[in-house]
Amino acid sequence: MSNPLKKTMVYLGLADEEETYEETAPQPVARKQSVQPASVEKAAPVTPLHRPAVVRQPAAGPVSEILTVHPKQYRDAQTIAENFREGIPVIINLSQMSDADARRLIDFASGLSLGLYGRIERVTSKVFLLSPENIAVSGDGAIAQADPEGAPFASQ
Repeated sequence: MSNPLKKTMVYLGLADEEETYEETAPQPVARKQSVQPASVEKAAPVTPLHRPAVVRQPAAGPVSEILTVHPKQYRDAQTIAENFREGIPVIINLSQMSDADARRLIDFASGLSLGLYGRIERVTSKVFLLSPENIAVSGDGAIAQADPEGAPFASQ
C-alpha cells in the first residue's frame, strides 16, 4: 500500500485493503522521423497582415455635425467614444476636469483615435479635436499658442 490516495480511502472506509488499483502508465509513442533531403524544407504558411475591415464604415459624405463635449468626470468618455465611432468629429473641452482625470481621458481618446484610424489634435491647452478617418482637418498643424506653464498636458 504505497499509494497515499489508496491509504486514505482505506482509512475512510471507502475501499478495502485487498482491492488493488493498478494504474497503467502511458506508454511513450514512438515518432516516425521523416527523412527529407537537407535542401528541401517545408516553410510555414505566411498570412500577410492587412488593415482589418472596419465593421461599420462612417458616411463619407460632408460633415453635418460636430459634437462638443465638456466632460466633468471620466465616465463621460462613453459619450465621446460612441459619437466618434459613428464618424462624428468630437471637440473635447477639459476645462471642467481635474488634471488627473483630464490626462486619463486624453489617454483614452488617443487610444480611441488610434484604434479607429482617426486623429487627435490639441486646439488649446485644454481643448482637443478628435477627427475620424474620413475627415480632413486643414490648418497649419501647429498647436495654438498658449502659455507653456499653463499647459498641463505639454511634453516636458
